[in-house]
Amino acid sequence: MKAQHRVVEIPASNMKKEMTKILFEQGYILSYKFEDSDNKQGLIKIALKYNPNKQPAIKALKRISTPGARRYSNVHTMPRVLNGLGVAILSTSKGLMTDKQAKKENIGGEVLCHVH
Repeated sequence: MKAQHRVVEIPASNMKKEMTKILFEQGYILSYKFEDSDNKQGLIKIALKYNPNKQPAIKALKRISTPGARRYSNVHTMPRVLNGLGVAILSTSKGLMTDKQAKKENIGGEVLCHVH
């Protein structure tokens, strides 16, 4: 049975582009394409990934840090998502990265979201 996918379009921003790249590298989305349009913002087209049983690859995406309540973490208090099976995306001084990459680089940052 062939895996299914669906394409969604979202307005582009630098942070969304970096998050899209991370989700692709981690295997949560099938593919993506950045499109420039007449306006300055542009679009991101994302092909969502589904398994053969039509279950989405992204079970949950939870926003952690909000404009009114920023959540920061250092290397020692880095969150574990689903006991290591999920991914936390952080904004660090070296750009957006996963919790595993941040631990490897030995830096902390703002915890943007959890994906599993």
